[in-house]
Amino acid sequence: MSGDAPAAAAQLVAVTAAAVLSPLGDRLDGFTAALLAGRSAVRMPSGGANGEAEGSAEGGPLPVAALDDFVLGSWAERHLAGNGGTAALLRRVAGRAALPARTAACVALRAVLDAGLDPGGAWGEETALLVAGSNLALAHQAATVLGHHSSPGRLRASYALTHLDVDVVGTVSEVTGVRGEGWTVGGASASGTIALIQGARMVASGWARRVLVVAPAAELSPVEAEAFRRTGAMAHEALRGTPERMCRPFDRDRQGFVRGEAAAAVVLESAAVARSRGTEVLAEIAGHGQRLDARRGTEPDARGQAAAMRAALRSAGLTAEDVDYVNAHGTGSVLGDEVEAASLREVFGERQSLRINSTKPLTGHCLSAAGLVEAVAVIGQLRAGHTHPNPNLDQPLDPGLPLVGTRAERHPMRTALSNSFAFGGVNASVVLRLPGTARTAAPAHPNPDHT
Repeated sequence: MSGDAPAAAAQLVAVTAAAVLSPLGDRLDGFTAALLAGRSAVRMPSGGANGEAEGSAEGGPLPVAALDDFVLGSWAERHLAGNGGTAALLRRVAGRAALPARTAACVALRAVLDAGLDPGGAWGEETALLVAGSNLALAHQAATVLGHHSSPGRLRASYALTHLDVDVVGTVSEVTGVRGEGWTVGGASASGTIALIQGARMVASGWARRVLVVAPAAELSPVEAEAFRRTGAMAHEALRGTPERMCRPFDRDRQGFVRGEAAAAVVLESAAVARSRGTEVLAEIAGHGQRLDARRGTEPDARGQAAAMRAALRSAGLTAEDVDYVNAHGTGSVLGDEVEAASLREVFGERQSLRINSTKPLTGHCLSAAGLVEAVAVIGQLRAGHTHPNPNLDQPLDPGLPLVGTRAERHPMRTALSNSFAFGGVNASVVLRLPGTARTAAPAHPNPDHT
């Protein structure tokens, strides 16, 4: 969506549900509590489908925060008790799908239920669906190709569908009953945030009454895992005996990112629609910005990152001084953290009333789902009035940055910025705030680039 709707059409965008499926928890409250406790899901692989994919890199097993305990049937028993029809539909539609579609279906249903909506109800006719990410089922594809090579006769015809990202769209649509517009939104590690931005634009412009934004758990095959390792982007050498300490954003001893598996979903509605339904508003999307670096590759650019953050603030009618908390992209990469630290300093200076952390030491880097998982983490922290720790921050890269320490901090906050910076020079930032937070100034237009 271009975001060029007339200013008069802009509506306040409310988040009426925020769901997560993570090794740290599968409900918002439990997930938030685990974050505030500084509990990390990062482990060395113990085997199984997900662990085998990570453990086959040439440099030896790679740490991962994996959804090893996720079983669709068990999830349905916990979350759909008393709703046998929906549970049966979930098992039938998603039971044999690839991991991304299975996780997306579950977390989408959780969000729909938490928003007070009945799966399959009439609301689905006027609801759009956005799925974050591309090339989601790489492990599934690799396993199928290898299996076909050794036993061609065992190939399932269903692979014609399960290898496609659009299978997630169809799966989520069928289990929830969403029948409005729908597509996938790709932007590498920024996919979750960009999907959130596009959903907010659709609601603010009036193009959709409601948007369900879903970020599935993304898979890597051994090939992608090894390629990441060879670029030097992944942590794989130091601290192997304590894998939960391997991801070290903004620490001088950082060595790269650790992969995570998680899915998230949010329901976006106009504030007026939420009020008319009597639904609780968890947070509001106050603004957003997205910028490109105008260059191919993996090297980040502080100028593009700062431009995205400033665009988000302008669209919200805010200044840097209005932001209480920043959830940094913060992967723990050697160059990436240095560049983001520079861009954060450029935008925010050394204001000590601000707090900055990164969720990735706890969840791992959830790839295309990271932005939406972290937006849910931001909502949880805003509502709790606490910021989760940076548990592996022993020697800060930039002592002038107001980074959260190794323990959770009580921090009164109303407004937060969440960053996602991806390969390919894709930079995205979104402003989230508690409901009822007054703006310092009204935004001139829902599209901050419109003059």
